[in-house]
Amino acid sequence: MLIEYKKVSIFQEDVCVLKDIDFHVDEGEFIYIIGKVGSGKSSLLKTTYCELDIESADEAMVLGRDVTEIRRREIPALRKEMGIIFQDFQLLHDRTVKKNLQFVLKSTGWKDKKVIDERIDEVLDLVGMLAKKDKMPHELSGGEQQRIAIARAILNKPKVIIADEPTGNLDPETAAYIVSVLKQISQTGTAIVMTTHNIPMLDKFPGIVYRCKDGSMQDVTNDYNKMDLTEEGEES
Repeated sequence: MLIEYKKVSIFQEDVCVLKDIDFHVDEGEFIYIIGKVGSGKSSLLKTTYCELDIESADEAMVLGRDVTEIRRREIPALRKEMGIIFQDFQLLHDRTVKKNLQFVLKSTGWKDKKVIDERIDEVLDLVGMLAKKDKMPHELSGGEQQRIAIARAILNKPKVIIADEPTGNLDPETAAYIVSVLKQISQTGTAIVMTTHNIPMLDKFPGIVYRCKDGSMQDVTNDYNKMDLTEEGEES
């Protein structure tokens, strides 16, 4: 089990946004987390990479570590085993795509230039961006920047990718392409956990579905497609 939460409660500024939730992620799983703005989706993701502390839990394990007791100096090692994708891309705008990816690999201990260059080409080819490796981020569209963000997230062959609204700012066609890439990555064994408001995507690329609502989180995989899609669509 990559992530195992039992009776976890999550707080934001002393307000409990999710109470006594159970949540687990295993190898190769493709997981959506849906719910209205403020329902705790992003807060949940932040606890997995220790940007937000868990103050109450029966169990909270992430990649073999108890995140309720993890020390600050141990967090970088945890994050190296994860890929994290943000809605706003967070690329370094003063360097090319290739140098963005070089920066990540060198900062995580890669030293051989030939091996680094081969890995960069490999991940860029996977996301269809090999021809753009010498471009600056501002020369790319939003969808292209998100593809680079995915390439960056998979550089170190992570066990799990955490993606917070990775298609939130993208047009429907580009969003579908991004999710298809993530789905493809999950089939190699890397688990994907992503928040989304794009409910129709759940039918196109099926996965496990959790819904955050009224302070709780439920597995709605078996009945999510029976929801009122108009209501869910209005959440964005």
